[in-house]
Amino acid sequence: MRGREKRKVIIVLPAYNEEARIGKLLDRIDDTMHEFSLSPYQLVIVDDGSQDCTVKIIEDRIKVTPIILEKHKQNMGLGITIRDGLLRAVDVSSDKDIIITMDADDTHTPGLILRMVRMIDEGLDVVIASRYQHGSRTIGVSIFRKFLSYAASWLLRIMLPISGVKDFTCGYRAYRAGVIKCAINRYGESFIDQDGFQCMIDILLKLRKMDVIFGEVPFILRYDNKQGKSKMNVMLTIRNTLILILKRILGR
Repeated sequence: MRGREKRKVIIVLPAYNEEARIGKLLDRIDDTMHEFSLSPYQLVIVDDGSQDCTVKIIEDRIKVTPIILEKHKQNMGLGITIRDGLLRAVDVSSDKDIIITMDADDTHTPGLILRMVRMIDEGLDVVIASRYQHGSRTIGVSIFRKFLSYAASWLLRIMLPISGVKDFTCGYRAYRAGVIKCAINRYGESFIDQDGFQCMIDILLKLRKMDVIFGEVPFILRYDNKQGKSKMNVMLTIRNTLILILKRILGR
């Protein structure tokens, strides 16, 4: 009897000036995927106009690691980078595959992928690595940034609640590939039309209108692993997030 094709995990990494940690992260992902028998897997890396050695480090790994590399000639922002990564992931996936998004700065621990994959296999459509589940820890983040994230979480839970979701902003997620395909078919180019970090909120708000089951898993955010300055413009992100929330409340 012919065996069925194994479900595949596709990992999407948006990268911008990550030369300090990208190599180590790729090693950790590869170790995790083989240790937990999650191979074959596919990496989709979208470089968002890096000006350091990020692209060279990735290109040096392509011969030994299953990497699809997309490159922006200039910095376009997280929203467009996530959009391009998800579109490419959909191109190489079947409905039963699982798409993981995570940061390329080594602050998201690859060891959590197995648990997220299992939760998708158990029936969830979207699994979020949440800072607001029991057992989670946030290391290396300022009190101010923690407060902003916590405030955003409560504002969204009150104004635009989603069953099963407390962390609307964390980009470490697992999606059933078929769900992303349906969302792209439904929304077209407007599925991800936010340029900045608020795009992660908007993805959930759009999936909220579909028959999607959400869940969360506690995780340890290792922001102390990050080298270099954050790419987030905090005040601009706050402004754009508030505008987005108002638009979605008004049904726009």
